[in-house]
Order: sequence, then structure tokens, then C-alpha cells
Amino acid sequence: MTVNPGQLPQRAEALPDDRFLDREESWLRFNQRVLELAEDPGLPLLERVRFLSIFSSNLDEFFMVRVAGLARRMATGLAVQSASGRQPREVLERTGVVAHELMGRHAACFRHVVRPALGEEGIDILRWDELAETEQESLRRLFRDRIYPVLTPLVVDSAHPFPYISGLSLNLAVIVRDPETDATMFARVKVPPLLPRFIEASADRFTPLEDVIAAHLGQLFVGMEVVEHHAFRVTRNQDLEIDDDISEGLLQALERELLRRRFGPVVRLEVEESISDGVLDLLTSELAVDEGQIYRVVGPLDLGGLAAIADLDRPELKYPPFVPSKEAVPEDANIFSAIRERDVLVHHPYDSFTTTVQRLIEDAATDPRVLAIKQTLYRTSGDSPIVDALMNAAEAGKQVVVVVELKARFDERANIAWARKLETAGCHVVYGFVGLKTHCKLALIVRQDSDGQLRRYCHIGTGNYHPKTARLYEDFGLLTADAEVGEDVSALFNHLTGYSRQSSYHRLLVAPNSLRSGLVQRIEHEIDNRRAGHSARIRVKCNSLVDEVVIDALYRASRAGVPVDIWVRGICALRPGVPGLSDNIRVRSVLGRFLEHSRVFAFENGGEPEVWIGSADLMHRNLDRRVEALVTVTDRAQRDELLSLIDLAMDDGTDAWALAGDGTWTRLSAGPGETGRGETLRDIQTHLVKSRRWRTVDA
Repeated sequence: MTVNPGQLPQRAEALPDDRFLDREESWLRFNQRVLELAEDPGLPLLERVRFLSIFSSNLDEFFMVRVAGLARRMATGLAVQSASGRQPREVLERTGVVAHELMGRHAACFRHVVRPALGEEGIDILRWDELAETEQESLRRLFRDRIYPVLTPLVVDSAHPFPYISGLSLNLAVIVRDPETDATMFARVKVPPLLPRFIEASADRFTPLEDVIAAHLGQLFVGMEVVEHHAFRVTRNQDLEIDDDISEGLLQALERELLRRRFGPVVRLEVEESISDGVLDLLTSELAVDEGQIYRVVGPLDLGGLAAIADLDRPELKYPPFVPSKEAVPEDANIFSAIRERDVLVHHPYDSFTTTVQRLIEDAATDPRVLAIKQTLYRTSGDSPIVDALMNAAEAGKQVVVVVELKARFDERANIAWARKLETAGCHVVYGFVGLKTHCKLALIVRQDSDGQLRRYCHIGTGNYHPKTARLYEDFGLLTADAEVGEDVSALFNHLTGYSRQSSYHRLLVAPNSLRSGLVQRIEHEIDNRRAGHSARIRVKCNSLVDEVVIDALYRASRAGVPVDIWVRGICALRPGVPGLSDNIRVRSVLGRFLEHSRVFAFENGGEPEVWIGSADLMHRNLDRRVEALVTVTDRAQRDELLSLIDLAMDDGTDAWALAGDGTWTRLSAGPGETGRGETLRDIQTHLVKSRRWRTVDA
């Protein structure tokens, strides 16, 4: 279909005020689904341990960014009523209630379910007094040799103010008494973050690092009596505030802000349930937190460190390993010839990233026919072969342009380092637009082929150029030599690096100019088709669905009788199944071994489906404050593959969570069984591993 990318359709249609779910609670419910995987006895044990770790790390980021951002806006008077109708304080209070509930459930799952199950498999996580004497003696030597030298106890008295407590640091609050004066003092001991979170006392027997330190406090406070000690942890605001002032370089501004971020206000105080009222009162006073920001949990704190336990070499307690398929681009074929012959749709991690996307960039770097390489980098790994290839290409005299997004959250320092390294190698490094993040995943290779023709080879993806996460994140990518796509991607790079104001493209939808309007107009086109008696259907796969304009368009489609299927991993502010509003909308969520990360948008289009893949989620930041790109998939077999995948996820026989109109998620069940939730539901990721184009490997 042809659309005007500059306008949104104006269809006046009254919709109820309470049609949006709260996005913050929706995110917490996503993390609840992660926790439910840790609670699932049908999953391999060490994978359940990993989900406990992921839950903890996810919640840390939620507090550092979302809760901290809301608290900051409230403090400055900038907070407004949310789309769900809740006032900012109501959102914060409700968030606290749900977070308290989930943190308690998380601690109970570890303490009462997973920890005992680990013990049955010969993996013990023990407190100090549960260790054997020989193990304690071994840890005493370890403390003397490796831990004691890096500890710095800080006492609080008239000459020593309360110390700064860094965000996410684990600490011991210690009360000591001077036997000569009977005076008591508070001291803080920081648990060293560079040492393992759980110390191995003997083979497959671990104890928390803070327990080892606590057992030796007498060596830190010689001549003093240790009255009590308790672990605590704070979470601070770590969301970046960058003033996009063109008078100052973005890189320098970002480096300054990263230093400031360490000193953000406290938004959460975690303490062990056993903490005394006196110590807690002192902490809350000095850290300026209120009752709602205090989280009492059964220790140990900071279970994000369980990732190291999940990494133990016990393959029988993990998902079976597999080797990604290398068939998307045959190894003996020239990759440029293969792409020139047909578009290649790759599906990671099932298709090898190394032999497709990475190979394309590496081959381009060494191919004498390649004249130029242009690429966006949002996140990449610390030892990235793609970055190495780009530097090699520049050193070989090729024109290399890299658009680096410095403000990729929590990867800012790494991206600054890569940007400087790329510049040193001779690459032209561009930092994108003031006020916009460059989030699109694009690579463009200009090559003079053997027939003398200059061709453009492109990759448009849904995920980052990150070889390590490509083994864990589910993503799609399109490799193509199509002339229209090449023209579009060239124009978009000119837009990113120069002063081009192009807003319309042949096979791309680009945010912030045309992506939202392009999707909404296609939704409206499905409504028109339905009313005209033509086939109409909408299918969406995304990470988050928050944008009110898109949600309202989907509500209108449902009211018109258009079936709408939404496969969302995380946040969903749309209420499905509400009579008279969203009767024809179903929402499912799939979580599992791989992080579902791809974005797919499919429209029935009267029987000639239009299918798009790309980098954009349906959120304000993606559609208004980022440069995003979707590309239309034109190969019929590839379109069918994408549509079939969404249909499989939405099938009632697939293991998934279903969203109800009140915001509750329910894991689908095939009936009672040993697991308590059914035994015959299809795990879509396992199904793809077994039935697609790769082979499983015996553990």
C-alpha cells in the first residue's frame, strides 16, 4: 500500500479513559514471569538459578532508571498523571507494593526451593556457621591473603562523617563497642565488588562473601567488641541526564555525566530481615530514605551473583547445547554472490551470527572490490570482531563510517572507548543527532562487482552487532542487495552523517519521521479492508507496547472486527479482551532460554501480506526520540516464515503467558500433570531448535 508518511489519519472515535494499563506495573509483571521460570520445576535446575539472577539484575535496573526517574520528576514538580490515569505518587506507591511482594517471593524461591534443590545435586550454598571446620579454616587463609588487604572499615564519629555508599554496593553495617569507655560506634565495611559474590569453600560448596568478612570483623576492629553486623545494599538513580547543548561535545558531556551518576540519590535500601531497629534507623536517616523505600528480605542480598553458580560446569543441569545453523549462507559460497542471488533472512541464535552478519563485515573488510563500509553501532562486545574488521578496513584504505551511539544505557563507557579506538584507526566516527539516539541496526557495503557494476549490500536487523548476545538474543536480520533497499539505507546514512532531511523511503519506515504514522496508516488500511469485506488481520511481535497512538489504532481495528495478535516480551499497556473495546485482540508473552528480542509487524493487506522487521519497539522513546528503521520483507517464503512463527506463538498449544484486560498474566496450561501446570504445551524455542535448520549437540 502507498501511504503519506507525514500525516496520521484523523478518525474521531470515543475510547474509554481507563483503556491503558500502567507501564511500571506491567514491567514488574514481566519480571514476575521471569521469576515464574525460576519457580518452574520442569526447567533444568541451573537455568532456574540463572532466572533468579536475571530477576535480581532486572529489578536493579528498574529501580535505577524507572523508579529513580519518576522520583526525580516528582521532586522537580515535572511529573504528570500517567496514561493509566494514576497520579505519580499512586504509581510510585503501587510500584513499591508490587516490588516488595516480588522481592519476598524471589527470596523465598531461593531459600525454600532452589537452594535445597541445589543441595540435592551436590551444590551447596551455605552460611558461615553451616560450613565444616576444615572449610572455615581454608577461608580464614583466603581472608588473610586476598580479602583483608582490600578492606577499608570506615567508622562514624564526630571526626568521621557517614561515608558515601555507592549504588549497588554490598555493605556490612557494624556496631562496635569500646570496652574501655563502653561507647558504641557505627562502622561500614564495603564488600569488595571485584571478588566472587559466592566464595567456594570446597568443591561445589559456596558461601556469601559477606559471611567470610563478617566472621573476621575482629581482625578489622582490633581491641573492640563487635556487637552486631548486618548486610545492606542501596540502589541509586543512574539514569543519565545529558544536556544536548551543541556548544559542548557529546562525548565530553557524557563522560562528565557518568561521574555524576555515581552520586545519584538513593531510591531503594535493601536490608536483611534480621537487622536491628537501631541500625536501620541510622541507615534510613543518613541515606535519607523513607519507609516505602526500605526492602527487608531474608538474606543473602544481591542474588544477581547467582549467575556464577549458574555457570558451573554441570551440563546435565542446563539446557542442552546446540550449534547454530550455518546453512543460511553456505560456507563455500561467496557471501556477496549469495546475497546478490536472493535476499537472505537470518534468525539468530538459530542461524549463526558468525557465518552471516559477522562474516559479511569481515569479508567486506578484506575484499579488494569493496570501496566503503557504513555501519551503526549501539552495543557490541568487549572483544568485538566486527569492530576489529571495521578498523582493518579503514587501515586498508577503505572508506569506513561508523555511527556510534554513545548513550546506549549502561554501555556508555564501552562505547566511548570503541569510538576513540575506531577514530585512531582512521574510521569516520559520527555520534548521530543531538536529542536523538541512533538505535537502528544498519550496515551498508559498497562494492564494485566483477561485472563492473557498483552495488550496495545491506544488513537491516532487529538486534545489535554483538557476537556474544547473538547466541542468547532472538533476532532477525535481512541481508539484501536489492537496489531500492540500498538506495534507502544510503539515504538514511546521509541523514545520520550529514544534513539530508529525507523522510520517505521505498522499503523502509524510519523514526521519528514516518514510522509511527506508517504503522498507524497500515492499521487503518486493515480497518478499511475489513469494512469492505476483504481479508484483514494484524500480527505484531515486539518487546514493549506502550505508545498510546498505536494502541488506540489497534483498539479501533478490534472494534471494526479486525483480528489482532500481539506477541510481546515485556511491557504491554494495551488491555486485551475488554468487551466493546478489544474483543478481537489477544496478547501473549513467551519467555525462555533465549531473550525474545525481534520486532515483526505484519498486515494482511487484503490477502497480500505486508511484513516488516526492524529495530523499533512501540514506545514513545523509539518512535519520537530515536532513529529507528523497519524494512519490508518481500520474499513470499520469508514472509510466510515470519507469519507462521507468530501464529505458532499465539497457538493455545504453545507454552506462553496470556494477558487479561485487568493486567494479570496467566501461564497457559494443558491440564494437570507432574509440573502442576500441564505437560504437553510446546516450548517454541525448543521446537525451533529441534525442527529448524541446525542440529542439537549431545551434552
